[in-house]
Parts: sequence; C-alpha cells; structure tokens
Amino acid sequence: MKRITILNGPNLNLLGVREPEIYGSVTLPAIETSCRELAGLLSVDLDFRQTNHEGVMVDWIQEVRTTADALIINPAGFTFYSVPVLDALRMFEKPLIELHLSNIHARDEHHRHSMLSGAVTAVVCGLGAYGYTVALLSAAQRVGAAVGGLPKPLAEGPV
Repeated sequence: MKRITILNGPNLNLLGVREPEIYGSVTLPAIETSCRELAGLLSVDLDFRQTNHEGVMVDWIQEVRTTADALIINPAGFTFYSVPVLDALRMFEKPLIELHLSNIHARDEHHRHSMLSGAVTAVVCGLGAYGYTVALLSAAQRVGAAVGGLPKPLAEGPV
C-alpha cells in the first residue's frame, strides 16, 4: 500500500477561526477527516500532521523521506521565509506537492512569493479546503496508487 504524508504548518490548527474571509470556515480536523475518507477510497495509507514549530517540520520532512511515497505540505507561514524547510524539502526525492488554501499570488506583499515552490513537483493554491482533495488525488496518481474505484477522469485525468 502506498503511503502519502500531509504536513501542515503554523496556525493551521486555528482554521475555521483565523481569518475565515481568507482561509474559509472549515477546520483542520474536518479537512483531516475528509482526507482520510478519500485516502480509503484511494487505498493509500495517510499520515496527517500539523505543527507550529519550524524545527519539528524539518524533522518530519527528514523522517518521511524514508516512510512516504509522496508528500503534500501546506507550509503556511514557513512558505515565505524558511530556508531550513526549503533545504529539507530539497532532500525529498519523491512526488512533493506544495498546498495553500488561499491564492498566495493574489495576496499582500508578505504572502505572495513562495521560496519553497522551486523545490516541489507541483503547487495547488487558491482552492480552499478542496485543495487538499486535489493534492491528495494528484499525489495518489503520481505514485500509482490503486485509484480503480474512481471514475476515469478522477483516476487518470486527461490521457
């Protein structure tokens, strides 16, 4: 069974409360529940975590280099300044998806440029909580997970 890890950065534990006009009203536990349900349909083992601490995030990225077949990361505030997270991501040599709830490219000057995007396979942003669904489907497809139970447009995309 393929293993996909989703790592969430600082302040995402406050989703649903923190700036709902930007991040929406869905909570991180609701997102995790939805991701776990989708992972079951995709026959993948899901590891879902959140931290507010940069060193913990770096440790987790280093750890999943050997345990995950793909990594999805919503780095939150680490996106814009964390060289340690960037360096750790550069060592992850499997499918790696950067995820953001908001469209960071349309945000204010402090939330517009990801220093991490150059180290990832793909970026999903601006889709709100549904971005987790898109990222998880994409990661599963990239690692060849069993997506046979899904309609062809979801399982394979355009071919």
